This record gives sequence, structure tokens and C-alpha cells, in this order.
Amino acid sequence: MSRIVVSHGADFFGQDHHDTRAVIALAGYAKGTLPAAERGPLVHLLEHAAQDRSIEPETAAVLAEQLLRVSRHRFLPAKASRLARELADAAARAAADHEPWTWTLTAESALTTTPSTEG
Repeated sequence: MSRIVVSHGADFFGQDHHDTRAVIALAGYAKGTLPAAERGPLVHLLEHAAQDRSIEPETAAVLAEQLLRVSRHRFLPAKASRLARELADAAARAAADHEPWTWTLTAESALTTTPSTEG
């Protein structure tokens, strides 16, 4: 299983870590929430989340607004809403800082550490 490391996140290092499958699944909610004329770039990003990305600040600002709208939809499950809000916040921070918003695919094993077996 892989995870996506998103820049401008809320942890100490300025990153957020999300399950790739959950991010891809969010595309379906975006399709059901946003008008067809607006949702294209966001849905494409979410459906192809398993690729490294660098998103320009101007585009990140638009995506932040769309993700916030998705997160606030009344029929969205709580976990999907929280994920959309975390992505929206990170995109907004990248846009406000005038920096690219980056997504990096990482194997889950790279994020976990194994306890030492020294005795």
C-alpha cells in the first residue's frame, strides 16, 4: 500500500500523509458535489493521485476552494470530509506562500520504523 505525502501540511515538518486509495476515492465525491464545468482539474488530480505532482500556486488556490466545497457537502462521510478539508488547507497554504504544492508517492514501509531487536 502506498501513501501520498502532501507539502504544506499540518504536521511539524509541514507535510500531511494520506492513504492513496482514500485520495483516489475522493474523486467520486468531487464528481457528485461540483458542477461538471468546474470539477475537471480536481477530479483528474484525485483520480491520478498515485503520481508525483507539483502544482502551481495559482492552481492550488482554485483546488483549495473546490476541495473546501467538497468537504462541506452535507452528504459526504466524515472521513472523506476530513480528508478533503486537510487537502484544501494544504493547498491554500501553498497558494498563500506562493510555492508549488507537491504530492509525493511513498511506500508505507518508508513511513514506519521497526523497533530495534537489540538486546
